[in-house]
Amino acid sequence: MARDLLLEIGLEEVPARFVRGAMNQLKEKTVKWLADSRIGHGTVDVFATPRRIAVLIHDVAEKQSDMNEEAKGPSRKIAQDDQGNWSKAALGFARSQGVEPEQLYFQELTGVEYVYANKSSIGAETASVLPEGLLTLITSMSFPKNMRWGSHELRFVRPIRWLVALFGQEVIPFEITGVKTGNVSRGHRFLGSDAIVHEPAQYIERLREQQVIADVSEREQLIVSQIEQLAKEKGWEIAIKEDLLEEVLFLVEYPNVLFGGFDPSFLNIPQEVLITSMREHQRYFPVFNGNGQLQPYFVTVRNGDLRSIELVAKGNEKVLRARLSDAKFFYEEDHKLSIAHALSKLENIVYHEELGSVADKVRRIRATADLLSKQLLVDEQTALDVSRSADICKFDLVTQMVYEFPELQGIMGEDYARKAGEREAVAKAINEHYQPRFAGDLAPSELAGAVVSLADKIDTIVGCFSIGIIPTGSQDPYALRRQAAGIVQIILAHGLKLQLNDLYDAALSVHASRGLKRDAAEIRKDLSDFFALRVKNVLSEQGVRYDVVDAVMASGFADLRLTVARASVVQKLAAGDDRTEFKLTVEQFNRVSNLALKATPVAVDPSLFAEQAESELFEKWLQQRPTFEEAITNGNIVKAVQSLSSLKPFIHTYFEKVMVMAPDEAVRANRLSTLAGIAEDIAVVADFSKLVW
Repeated sequence: MARDLLLEIGLEEVPARFVRGAMNQLKEKTVKWLADSRIGHGTVDVFATPRRIAVLIHDVAEKQSDMNEEAKGPSRKIAQDDQGNWSKAALGFARSQGVEPEQLYFQELTGVEYVYANKSSIGAETASVLPEGLLTLITSMSFPKNMRWGSHELRFVRPIRWLVALFGQEVIPFEITGVKTGNVSRGHRFLGSDAIVHEPAQYIERLREQQVIADVSEREQLIVSQIEQLAKEKGWEIAIKEDLLEEVLFLVEYPNVLFGGFDPSFLNIPQEVLITSMREHQRYFPVFNGNGQLQPYFVTVRNGDLRSIELVAKGNEKVLRARLSDAKFFYEEDHKLSIAHALSKLENIVYHEELGSVADKVRRIRATADLLSKQLLVDEQTALDVSRSADICKFDLVTQMVYEFPELQGIMGEDYARKAGEREAVAKAINEHYQPRFAGDLAPSELAGAVVSLADKIDTIVGCFSIGIIPTGSQDPYALRRQAAGIVQIILAHGLKLQLNDLYDAALSVHASRGLKRDAAEIRKDLSDFFALRVKNVLSEQGVRYDVVDAVMASGFADLRLTVARASVVQKLAAGDDRTEFKLTVEQFNRVSNLALKATPVAVDPSLFAEQAESELFEKWLQQRPTFEEAITNGNIVKAVQSLSSLKPFIHTYFEKVMVMAPDEAVRANRLSTLAGIAEDIAVVADFSKLVW
């Protein structure tokens, strides 16, 4: 026989951003505890609303499985002394296994005798171990933020108000912070009442009767289907943003969608402002027409039924009208602020106590961006756009709109700059220089924005590294990893002929003017190590095998375009139809590279060649070098590898006919130098010794 097990933790309203994590954690802990306790079970379902997290385990065994396992201890030499008495090590082993010393025995393993203990126990009734197990499970849960209440010592995400714990129809008795378990859950705070759950299988329906949709997937589908139905009826496009849907999902227990409107005159404000105000402050879904233009309507989700829904809509309209009126006031006031005046205000905003003001940062961005423009050989107009964009890229930080809605930085800068008469490319770069803002975001679309974005991001990274702020573990308060990933994405997206080393040097030279607290060479090394992980992540995300990543990275990664191209080609060759032939080529390359490690820097002297195979290999290498170098310069790695592969038969013959480590020192050095030259070219593509076949 088996019974279902239900555990529900009733809480005061939990912040929406914590609910899914709490639900998943409860499931993981429950499954692990059952496994550790040797209790068999069937499927596991989890449920959550703002006021509860619950887990329902089907077909839980009535008793633990019996245990009979053999544990290995120390060797006989350690377990007994010369008189055959048990040592402290053996006695400690017996205690740890819960057996008496006389129950220990010896067995031989690989020619050595070890002491063993046989642990066996009869499984207990599941009902007897559940109270303590579930209590420990609940109190061991952790959350991003905890609180205490009353005089209780327990720290939990929110105060526990009720507990339901059922094994079949039997209540599992335990108590936490004065709350005892039972079979009574609570319905919707305003529409429902207590719900008596006689057995776990009734849980969902008993709550539904009390206006609570506990199933997260069902609740989400209900919200989405209602929004889609409304959109169809009205002919609207309703943008369902995933993070907003996730938040709304865990703000309601009984969802019903409603809509309202606002004064069309507010549409004179940039639609990003209106959308941000609706989404971030009111949790409303914006409404668009078929052309993507914002309409004077909004959609929201009520935690309740349809009674007086029109009155609820009017209340929401009133609140939104006040919000949008504030936004309109800020927008109009910002237009009275000149860009020059805004820039002067940046002098008074501290960026970092050791890195100066925001104005200081802007000046560094301008200097770095100008250096990058020269390195990239941009045309004159683009260089001017880069300089102007860098000069004013942060001016909107002092506007009232960005103060109220920080997420609009750059967006408002673009709008204000355009209305102030700046060139379109400059206005667009002010917005785009923040891109990519997050994982999955796009890189800047225009070159000016890309260059300023690179300058801004590398200034932040180098500035932090120069004062010892380097991400460790999960600690990255300045989002330097995201900034570095953004740099890699921008360079690759635009195919920029920009070495990472040049990027480091540009920012370091600018920061050097204020004086560096750390040695520049140390900073550069830390930067290289830091970016190496970002590049590896990019290659891994593109599906490149780990060994190919290691092989390519070992040859350097400063040229990102070339690194990605090398990884792609080597991956295809190592996994393609001709992989057997490629493996034989790699074996020849590795023989060359291994012997080349013994070479000393000396020019190859053809007059010292004693074998025809030496001359043939050397001449073939010289013959193909221009093709190889041109292919590398143009990023044509396929052609470069083909050029190197043409050496394979000559290398094979060379090793058959030539004794590289000749007795004559000059001949030996000459032969090693020949191989060293070839090895240098091979290393430009990859360290093939790292490939795993």
